[in-house]
Amino acid sequence: MTSSSPVDGQSRIVTASAEVAAPAAVIFELIADPAQQPRWDGNDNLGSAAEGQRVRAAGEVFRMTLTKGAVRENHVTVFEEGRSIAWRPSPEGEPTPGHEWRWDLVDLGDGRTRVTHTYDWTALEDEARIVKARATTSANLQASVDCLAALVEGR
Repeated sequence: MTSSSPVDGQSRIVTASAEVAAPAAVIFELIADPAQQPRWDGNDNLGSAAEGQRVRAAGEVFRMTLTKGAVRENHVTVFEEGRSIAWRPSPEGEPTPGHEWRWDLVDLGDGRTRVTHTYDWTALEDEARIVKARATTSANLQASVDCLAALVEGR
């Protein structure tokens, strides 16, 4: 993927992907259930989420407590069961600042799935947040993809 609005030559869309030896449905369940997300977070950023928030549709909001204690409301923007999910985080009670986390799964057959994780900050305008967005690289995203793969592959 490429970005249509680079900042200082840097794309505002960052991706990472891998082929994972597990069915898409198994992988998607771990992504769509916020309580499971800290188990495979490769960046040690997600602290906890209450049980019972399993996402089932775009428009839903789930809450996550970060490792530093801040609470984020995650506004689901894309949802296709077993295939795609995306959300825009915001501080509790505030509008979304414009960045989005997305997961796409493609069933490759034989119990294998192409997993792609995307961080898109093309709509982010808050200068304070842009500094952190710039620091989010494909390596950061790959760490989560790799942890998710290890979990579902039993490594």
